[in-house]
Amino acid sequence: MSFDVATGTIAVRVNGEAREVPAGSTVADLARILDLPDAGVAIAVDDDVVPAARWAKVSLRADAQVDVLTAVQGG
Repeated sequence: MSFDVATGTIAVRVNGEAREVPAGSTVADLARILDLPDAGVAIAVDDDVVPAARWAKVSLRADAQVDVLTAVQGG
């Protein structure tokens, strides 16, 4: 597990890229950190889609794999 005691952060992977977030962060916290829009976004943690209504209740663990998907209009 990746936890940095000095900074109080954990390492997670977001869309394959390493990120540091404060320990105890929730999916909602990550959405704010990433400045994601309020609608048209899906987030999966370790291959499980987290409904937006649960973002504030689901904590991220060190080394979590997070996939952020945004809706794109077009055709």
